[in-house]
Amino acid sequence: MRERDAKPQAEVDIQAYRPEWREAFYRLNAQWLQRHFVIEDVDERMLRDPERHVLAPGGTILFAILDGEPIGTCALLKEDEGLYELSKMAVDEAHHGLGAGKLLLAAAIEAFHALGGGTLFLESSSKLTRALGMYERAGFVHQPAPRPGSHYARADVYMIYRNP
Repeated sequence: MRERDAKPQAEVDIQAYRPEWREAFYRLNAQWLQRHFVIEDVDERMLRDPERHVLAPGGTILFAILDGEPIGTCALLKEDEGLYELSKMAVDEAHHGLGAGKLLLAAAIEAFHALGGGTLFLESSSKLTRALGMYERAGFVHQPAPRPGSHYARADVYMIYRNP
């Protein structure tokens, strides 16, 4: 970490999915999932074939790029007309503290609006307190119970975006 602090920091850029970043989408998400939880079947399917499970139904995938390399990612999953889920938010642990997560979140919210979204939600875990704080600051509001029919065993937090 001191090495990162000692050298000038390059600017983090947010870019849309490229097929050559498919492996990075898997790697970045697998890193945090394996550290805190397990990779569930629904994760595995989506991470292995994002074109089919995220992009084809009308969603989008964004990447935080530093010096030409993906260091973070997130996805907007289209659940229904106007209904999107913020999902697969991950930043490489070696690059925490650069603001990549905050930039990804802002870009995802902007993409949600550009897609004409009406409702944006996320599911998370109460174990991920730093991430939850970031979502709260961006305008996500905790709901009283987990989302009915959640497809994640780890999800005990359900939040809906309210435009601040």
